[in-house]
Amino acid sequence: MASEAPNQLGTYLRDRRTRLDPAAFGFGGGRRRTPGLRREEVASRANISSTWYTWLEQGRGGAPSADVLDRIAKGLMLTEPEREHLYMLGLGRLPEARYQPVDGITPRLQRVLDALVLSPAIIKTAMWDVVGWNRAAAVLLTDYAKLPREGRNILRLMFGSDHVRSRNEDWESIARFVVGAFRADVARAGASTSAEVMKLVAELSGISPEFDALWQDNDVVAHSEGVKRIHHPDAGLLAMEFSSFAVEGRPELGMIIYNPASPDDAERLRVLLDGHGG
Repeated sequence: MASEAPNQLGTYLRDRRTRLDPAAFGFGGGRRRTPGLRREEVASRANISSTWYTWLEQGRGGAPSADVLDRIAKGLMLTEPEREHLYMLGLGRLPEARYQPVDGITPRLQRVLDALVLSPAIIKTAMWDVVGWNRAAAVLLTDYAKLPREGRNILRLMFGSDHVRSRNEDWESIARFVVGAFRADVARAGASTSAEVMKLVAELSGISPEFDALWQDNDVVAHSEGVKRIHHPDAGLLAMEFSSFAVEGRPELGMIIYNPASPDDAERLRVLLDGHGG
């Protein structure tokens, strides 16, 4: 297995290199014997020696360092999944997680949310910022469109809004769960010590003694599934089962889908949604 890895790495590098357009990178056009960038051009973009890059494609020189792989990934303009594959071929492991801020979601992902007509669903980041939601979520949970971008953070809503606090049955248990899941998410995303996380933690600790105490407990939980009970002024107390899913190709995002826990909850949710038009 190990003896095959260098050849697989070299084949992958050659494949990625030959797919690139030299003109798009400012390299002279003219006639080339083979398509794509030359080895020395990739080496220049990656800021490594041409000899070292040639050896990698030829399966010589031993295993590259993580720094070299990152330079090559940048030079070849690899996507995150392609970069992960490069690491698996070169080092036999995935790269260390790195946090990437997210401003929104793709139209395709929004259409997935919109297709869940009777199931409130949101897309959140590792920072627990809500960046996508469907109409059912706006009706039952929070109308995120009416909030400023920074106000769409679940932790800010949980610990800074009396309205949200009153809507959640057994708020204390939910708050503990949310903080533990948040800690796990930022660690998984490689953001535990990032300036963004530290700023958010300091802000929440300043406005909420409950958050500060829960954060100091250092609990970590998996945000996979459970039941959330929501007080709605029109529908009454609704029990909603939730399930969490990773978004393929977007490790920094997670989808949470809520479904009624009983036929009675389902009927009252349907009436609520119908009453809000659409």
